[in-house]
Amino acid sequence: MTSSTLQRPAPVQQAPVRGRSLRHGGRSAPLFGLPAAAVVALLLYLPFLWTTYVSFTDYDGLASPVWSGLANYKAMFSDPDLVGALVNTLLWVVGMVTLPVVLGLLVAVLTYGHKWGTWLRLPFLLPYAISGVAVGVIWGFVLQPDGALGQALGFFGLPGEHTGWLQAGPGNTLMMIVAVTWQAAGVNALLFVVGLQSIPAEPLEAARLDGAEGFRLFLHHLWPQLRPITTVVIGLSIVGSLKTFDVVWVMTQGGPGTSSETLALSMYKETFVLNDYGQGSAIALFLSLVTFAASILYLRYQLGESREQG
Repeated sequence: MTSSTLQRPAPVQQAPVRGRSLRHGGRSAPLFGLPAAAVVALLLYLPFLWTTYVSFTDYDGLASPVWSGLANYKAMFSDPDLVGALVNTLLWVVGMVTLPVVLGLLVAVLTYGHKWGTWLRLPFLLPYAISGVAVGVIWGFVLQPDGALGQALGFFGLPGEHTGWLQAGPGNTLMMIVAVTWQAAGVNALLFVVGLQSIPAEPLEAARLDGAEGFRLFLHHLWPQLRPITTVVIGLSIVGSLKTFDVVWVMTQGGPGTSSETLALSMYKETFVLNDYGQGSAIALFLSLVTFAASILYLRYQLGESREQG
């Protein structure tokens, strides 16, 4: 066999160099984000800028806006009705950060690990499936002077049969917070159950072997592990309470008078009922800034505490 008959190994084919195409692809990559950026600008930034501009004008929605400077903001902070709406909004924040969160945590802890835990949580979770308008209709029927609650109190011979639960503030706001608690506690309980499921079992077993049970086990071992999910639950509660509208509108429409108005409801009335778009835009911008500031301050506080503990 001669050397000419030997088969030479086939040359290894190298992949073509594609550096140039990759470079061109890298340059064109930002173009793929332009449609999303355009949608965000169209649906979020442009309306925000327009609302900001209108808040400094006198505008009824028909004629051209007339520049008025800070007049709408001065009127907002000098109007006792709007100051009352701000107080009611803060009351909603306090109520929603306490009642639904505490009740949801209690339901989650008491049912977690129970054989029938899922079924025990179900009655608390079902109200979250209905809308805020439906919650307002149901609880409006319950809290009427001769509604379901009054009839139940009269049947058992208890006082309060003809009480006007929604007829005076701040009691009407407190009763509406109870109504929303009925709806929101279930989803909070579900979130806390997710947090409980993420806790490793070994440290808990070691704590039980050391004699930790009941409240001591919860306070020193479960609660510190639930801090991340608690941050999420409280953050959502703060944002949701600041924009409360539907339940209040259905149950009282901000009344009697303006005793139960929130900032979101005042914004709606000023804009679409009184046709004062400038004043409504000022309230909307103020509410947006308050929501943004509250979220940032809360998250910074939580991150600061996490770093100190770490």
